[in-house]
Amino acid sequence: MARVVIVGGGPGGYESALVAAQLGAEVIVIDTDGLGGSAVLTDCVPSKTLIATAEVMTDLAGAADLGIAVAPPTVELAQVNHRVKLLALAQSHDIATRLTREGVRLVTGRARLDGPGRVVAELADGGTETFDADAVLIATGAAPRTLPTAQPDGERILTWEQVYDLDEMPSHLIVVGSGVTGAEFASAYQSLGIPVSLVSSRDRVLPGEDQDAAQVLEDVLTRRGMTVLSRSRMASVARDGDVVTVTLADGREVAGSHCILALGSVPNTAGIGLEEAGVRLNEGGFIEVDRVSRTSVPGVYAAGDCTGVLMLASVAAQQGRIAMAHVLGDAVAPLDLSVVASNVFTSPEIATVGVTQRQVDAGEVLAEVITQPLATNARAKMQGIVDGFVKLFVAPGSGSVLGGVVVGPRASELIHPVAIAVTERLTADQVAQTFTVYPSISGSIAEAARRLHRA
Repeated sequence: MARVVIVGGGPGGYESALVAAQLGAEVIVIDTDGLGGSAVLTDCVPSKTLIATAEVMTDLAGAADLGIAVAPPTVELAQVNHRVKLLALAQSHDIATRLTREGVRLVTGRARLDGPGRVVAELADGGTETFDADAVLIATGAAPRTLPTAQPDGERILTWEQVYDLDEMPSHLIVVGSGVTGAEFASAYQSLGIPVSLVSSRDRVLPGEDQDAAQVLEDVLTRRGMTVLSRSRMASVARDGDVVTVTLADGREVAGSHCILALGSVPNTAGIGLEEAGVRLNEGGFIEVDRVSRTSVPGVYAAGDCTGVLMLASVAAQQGRIAMAHVLGDAVAPLDLSVVASNVFTSPEIATVGVTQRQVDAGEVLAEVITQPLATNARAKMQGIVDGFVKLFVAPGSGSVLGGVVVGPRASELIHPVAIAVTERLTADQVAQTFTVYPSISGSIAEAARRLHRA
């Protein structure tokens, strides 16, 4: 029986543990902070739980347009955050229970490599334990990036992991960083009724996303009252009593009651024996891996945010699964980032898969592009949806669907048929000829595909 030691209990760790156990290995997971990692305890699950509350507030804000009179709703932030943390802990408990049921040994402690095939754990209850392994998987994740001039205090200057300790509603929230994390929190807290200023060093919100989609989001956010400070680089963040001041590089100042720092992530790879064991890190400290999650050292694999490949829980889990299949001799399909679906949980949501508008505009990919606005969709009209669209990218010759973008409520659900089309190389005609329910928002996907038909 092969022995696999997994360092880290996030999606990359616990999903790989389940695969390894299924394939008959002896599996040990060494984890520090709780099963599920930051994805479950401080990042994805908590933030999307918060966003679920924000979505209800957004719906209530538009209720009058549907003929429903609603008294101005109020938000009890302490209660919201209490629910957020309870749900995260429950999800972590469920994961631990599942792993134990599958025969995985769970060890609470801080682990480090002691050579390629050995892991030493400093146990939470004292002492150390050494594990020899046929294969080691590193899945230690990443942590919020901070700067010397912008240090969180856990009270009014916060990372995204610290916001769930807030008991009172901020009177004015400043979010520094307009990437996915910054945009999601800015959108959510605005929906909860908090005045928000979003500081963006780039010329628009979500600079890494589809430009048309990002423009829709920015238009919606500003229409709802958000102040978006574009091309405004943060120089420092300081607190004086109940006032937090963000100083910009050009000397301007933005004052508020609270500030969230959304400055990116740094990998949790320091001080765990990686370099001493010969594991190669890049300049940012991320572990270098190939498409089957191998590091530079035979028998040592890595998965998740600590690799910097693509910081999504779904990618972390897939990296872990692939690693275990490779280790234990199962069929392996190397990681293919061209078919990864992702979503930005703002209001409206932005979901993408496959080829991007940027690739098409740069001439890297030849594709026909069609955009179908949701405003013409019958179901969207019934629900009062006015913002959003479906965009498809199709190969000119074969008609194969190469990629897509969905902007609108529940885009995270609507992107799935497009992701299937991209993964299975379906043509636009095949998508168009598949029955959709009438009326439905997904009908706009088929409508966009029909517009791409060539006789």
